[in-house]
Amino acid sequence: MIIDTEFNSAAQIPSDICVEAATLAEQRGFGCIWKGESNSRDPMVLLAAMAMVTSKVQLGTAIYHIYGRSPVSLAIQAATLNELSHDRLILGLGIANPVIAGWHGDTYDRPLRRLREYVEVLRAAYSGEKVPDFDGTYYATRGSFRLAFTPPAAPLRIWIAGLGPQMARMAGKLSDGIIINLANPTMIRQVVSDFRAGAVEAGRDPDQLEVVAKVRVALADDPAQAYWTLKKVLTFYSLQNGYSDMLAKMGWGEIVAKVQAAHRADGFTAARRLIPDEMVDDVPMYAAGDLQRLPAKLAEYAAAGATRCVVACVPVGQDLRGELRTFLDSAKILHQTGVGAD
Repeated sequence: MIIDTEFNSAAQIPSDICVEAATLAEQRGFGCIWKGESNSRDPMVLLAAMAMVTSKVQLGTAIYHIYGRSPVSLAIQAATLNELSHDRLILGLGIANPVIAGWHGDTYDRPLRRLREYVEVLRAAYSGEKVPDFDGTYYATRGSFRLAFTPPAAPLRIWIAGLGPQMARMAGKLSDGIIINLANPTMIRQVVSDFRAGAVEAGRDPDQLEVVAKVRVALADDPAQAYWTLKKVLTFYSLQNGYSDMLAKMGWGEIVAKVQAAHRADGFTAARRLIPDEMVDDVPMYAAGDLQRLPAKLAEYAAAGATRCVVACVPVGQDLRGELRTFLDSAKILHQTGVGAD
């Protein structure tokens, strides 16, 4: 399993600290640095800055949603970043949710068709060839668009965020990998099964595709502080429609219902207090004073079918730079135990 990392999972860490940390992450042997998008700092801007201070670590978006820009615009961005970074971009794409669609004045509907059309136009625009006129249900391009510069020779790597069976199957048909958020090993096995089935249906070799899982990590001398930090993240997901359903399938439906009721009645902090430590331990999260027990947890994800895992640091206190450095320095245990072997 390849071990990747993410610095800004909870949108806490300023851009300059993230860029500083990129050099250390590369030195510590992480495979990729990922950056997500919602209403936080922009992935392409941060990854471009990281590209200038690193030379080999991969740079990934997890996840760039499709509502923020046209597929032609994203093709230009991706070609530019790949030129700058010498083909280190992994473009993780997702359909987002109704809230994010609304931010951009759009509607969340027919996600499979939307994403399929988006990827088709994106790949064509990235290729450097003239793009034939395309008139889809949701996306269109006319006037024979063509990049004014030669894109990198290697094809654009597109990985798709997927949880449900239909999206996972489509990812297997269209993409080079699937990115799975908040799923425990049991759920990962289900998603991987659908993903591989989609690849086989499309005549592709599923063994050539990647499966990315994610584990959020909080470290503190007092483990209770680490748990409290991750409970904030878990409360947020308990309030989101798709992820709350997943948590229920993972056996936490009663707690999720109580969290949602408490949030409606008394607010976020009251809801957060209802998250038990055992729930943090069961989901893809790790709260402790050090990383000694993390390799065993990651091994379970590898056994479930993950080929790489994003180990994301969620700071506990105010010393963001110091916490991030401590996390990256201590992550050597992941490679020493063999979990991080390619």
